Amino acid sequence: MRYLTFALGKGRLASKTLEMFEKIGITCEEMKDKGSRKLIFVNEELKLKFFLSKGPDVPTYVEYGAADIGIVGKDTILEEGRRMYEVLDLGFGKCTMCVCGPESARELLKHHELIRVATKYPNIAKDYFYNKKHQTVEIIKLNGSIELAPIVGLSEVIVDIVETGSTLKENGLKVLEEVCPLSARMVVNQVSMKMENERISRIIQDLKKIL
Repeated sequence: MRYLTFALGKGRLASKTLEMFEKIGITCEEMKDKGSRKLIFVNEELKLKFFLSKGPDVPTYVEYGAADIGIVGKDTILEEGRRMYEVLDLGFGKCTMCVCGPESARELLKHHELIRVATKYPNIAKDYFYNKKHQTVEIIKLNGSIELAPIVGLSEVIVDIVETGSTLKENGLKVLEEVCPLSARMVVNQVSMKMENERISRIIQDLKKIL
């Protein structure tokens, strides 16, 4: 029997996933060792391998078959646009992708004016403004604190993930439009889905029972 390999997004996502997996009998003791320098963790008994990677890399590992299964946020799936199956909404890590800015920017969005949009998610922003709103915008990719952009005049609005909205409030910004809901998802490599259908389907079914 070959190993099934899981790619997990580092951080909170991975720890929540492992908690959930334990409920369906999938464990990996090696991963609990916080001091470990290992990159790949193995459960010999169940023939499973796990590795942690940066969120945006998870869909890449899955598309190319380096991982059979990935756990990653919906925002990353949309932004990366990789070929794979999205099979399950795991229901945690819930938040919303939004267009945010000062109240004064609301009118600019209504009248489809040419504005600048700062974001870590250029593909999601482009899809939303061009394909859903049919509004031409200039998109500026940033990597750091996106909230800064409208405050210093780099952009009129931002497209970013909103959990509680407290950072926005503190900086005099608000949610102007909602783009889409987000949460953690399970994705599967297209070939693995055929070759390992039975094992992967069982994991999906077991997870569905506890969701």
